[in-house]
Amino acid sequence: MPGGSPPCGASPGLRVELPGLSLAHPVMNASGVLGSSVDGLKRLAAAGVSALVLKSFTLEPRSGYPTPIAVPLPYGMLNAVGLSNPGLEKLPSLVRNAKAFGLPVVASIAASTPAEAEKLAAAASEAGADAIELNLSCPHAKGRGLVLLWDRKAAAEVVNAAASVSRAPVYAKLGLVDNLVETASKMLEAGAAGLVLINTLPAMMIDVYSAYPVLGNRVGGLSGPAIHPVAVRAVYEVYGETGAPIIGVGGVEDWSSAAELILAGARAVQVGTGIVRHGEEVVCEIVKGLERWLNIRGYESLEDAVGAAQRA
Repeated sequence: MPGGSPPCGASPGLRVELPGLSLAHPVMNASGVLGSSVDGLKRLAAAGVSALVLKSFTLEPRSGYPTPIAVPLPYGMLNAVGLSNPGLEKLPSLVRNAKAFGLPVVASIAASTPAEAEKLAAAASEAGADAIELNLSCPHAKGRGLVLLWDRKAAAEVVNAAASVSRAPVYAKLGLVDNLVETASKMLEAGAAGLVLINTLPAMMIDVYSAYPVLGNRVGGLSGPAIHPVAVRAVYEVYGETGAPIIGVGGVEDWSSAAELILAGARAVQVGTGIVRHGEEVVCEIVKGLERWLNIRGYESLEDAVGAAQRA
């Protein structure tokens, strides 16, 4: 840990153990938020995240979609970035640079085929990533995304390919699909060590005066508070059926929204839109709030709170 002290001054009761990840507290950034450059990673480390989650990398470079790529909303954000990234060639160096900050590093990869998954996962693992987040659902990326999850067999093959070549555990990041519990179970059977729930929801916005879609790509992904109840339900149902290690994401903007996901069954949370809307200081605000909440509830550790709503 930077400076030898826990990020945000977190107490031992907030420690989290997940496959491949030993965290000082449960709050990390979501993929795509300040995770694409060394400067961004430096800002995240200074903000106090417990792990650095990189932006999703694909095999070939992607330029992304035309602007506008993001639209702020009163209830969150609509974005269509298009998985813009420099491709496999630049992935190992970013992983190594991230490792220099002394925090666990989660490399995010997006693959449409088992062969792509093998190459990306192998590169991330060999570069020293502590875990790999396999993005199986980007609702606005052409040629992949939710279509892959609709075919559970194809998605399971991609997960298995990544897990088979990686020394680091693979976490399957899922969006909202029919029979989510069944899909999650298939990903675990295929070799996923854990799950990240959920990704953005497919959405769009139309300017009523021009009658034209607002986003450059027309369709994008909705994130932020608007999807938080959906994320809570997804984590609750999947954890209740599988008991799998889950990282919850979707509308985490304060300690109470983080606590909801933990009570539903998440062992850690990711903050994306919350950082964009409230600044990097929101990370430590969430951590300190969770610490107060544990004390008020009488939990000796965060582990005592994980899935408590399942037992209520």
